[in-house]
Amino acid sequence: MRLQDLVRAIYPPRCLCCEAPVEQDFALCGPCWRDTPFVAGLVCDTCGQPLPGQEESGLVQCDDCLRIARPWARGRAALVYGGNARRMILQFKHGDRLDLARPLGDWLARAAAPILQPGMVVAPIPLHWLRLLKRRANQSALLAARVARVTGLPHVPDLLVRDRATPSQEGRGRDARFANLAGALRPHPRRIAQARGRHVLLVDDVMTSGATLAAAADALRGAGVADVSVLVLARVPHERWVTPDRPLPTG
Repeated sequence: MRLQDLVRAIYPPRCLCCEAPVEQDFALCGPCWRDTPFVAGLVCDTCGQPLPGQEESGLVQCDDCLRIARPWARGRAALVYGGNARRMILQFKHGDRLDLARPLGDWLARAAAPILQPGMVVAPIPLHWLRLLKRRANQSALLAARVARVTGLPHVPDLLVRDRATPSQEGRGRDARFANLAGALRPHPRRIAQARGRHVLLVDDVMTSGATLAAAADALRGAGVADVSVLVLARVPHERWVTPDRPLPTG
C-alpha cells in the first residue's frame, strides 16, 4: 500500500465545513456546497458586490462605487459573507484551521480570473505585529500566497506595513471605519521597488466598507505603483441588494 493510501485510510477526507465524509481532500460535501454562498452572476466590477439582475456584457458598478471614488481599478470576491462562508472564515482566522488556506485560496484565484493582468504583483493586507502574535498567522498573506502560486504571479508578502494597531472595525459606521484606518498603512521601504510602475492585486479576507483596502491602495498609489485592484475572499452584501430571492446570509 502506498503511503498516500495509508494516510487516507487513517485520515479519510472530510468536508471542509461540516467534516462529513467526502471523496477527495479539500472538498465540500453536497449539502455544504449547495449552502455555501459563492458569488455568481452580476457583480460590481469595482468591489465585487453581488447585484440583482442578469449578467451584462458591459461593466457595471454598485451605488456605493458610483458615489465613492475608490482608489483602485477593479475588484472581485469569491463568497458572500454569511452562512457556511462565515463559518469557514472564522475557523480559518480564529480556529487554527490554516489548512483551509489551500481550498479558499483556490476559490479566490478562480474569482480573480476576470481582473488578472500579466505582470501583476500579489500582496496581502498586513496585520499589526500585536495582532499577528494573537492570531499566529496573517490569513490574508496565506490566501495571497496561494493565489500567487495558482496564477503564477509574483507575491510580495510584506509589500505593506501596518504601523498602528487599529481597533476592530466591527460595529463602526462607514465614516468611522475610514477614520480608523487613516495613516495606519504604509509601503515597506525595502519592498516597494518591486511594485513601482506595476499593477498590484491586493488580497484580504473580508470586505465590508472597503476602508482597509482604500487605505492600502492610497498608500501604494502614493508610492508609485501603476494601479491597484482588490480581491477578497468574502464580500459583506449591502442590505439594499437583499431581496426575497436573494436574502442576506445568516450564521
